[in-house]
Amino acid sequence: MAKDKGLSSSEKALIAARAADSKKAVDIIIQDVRELVSVTDFFVIVTAQNNRQIEAVIDEIEEQEIKQAGVKPIGIEGAQEGFWALLDYGDFVVHVFQPEGRDYYRLEEVWNDAPTLPFEPEGDASQEG
Repeated sequence: MAKDKGLSSSEKALIAARAADSKKAVDIIIQDVRELVSVTDFFVIVTAQNNRQIEAVIDEIEEQEIKQAGVKPIGIEGAQEGFWALLDYGDFVVHVFQPEGRDYYRLEEVWNDAPTLPFEPEGDASQEG
């Protein structure tokens, strides 16, 4: 049974971003939407290349959130379709898109007034050498 470890919503959003990155998701953005919407604090938006990768990304996010933060999603949407998936944790929401869906919905542009949290994918840091 998961026991909430009391991390902030930004810390939990970063756990999700790192988990997605570990499964080779790309274009990872964390938007702080606290000043723009009342239902959540952060959007984590990532791109996965296909249905199988979307499944791997959401599974890894769920596993890491339980391990590191002690939280489970309130709801999961779209995972069966494979084009897009949403994990709703209440204080943050994760959107995992295939490239076409990301281009179509352009969520980060809808909320372009939202500041972003700094996030450096592991692959980028290791290539700087």
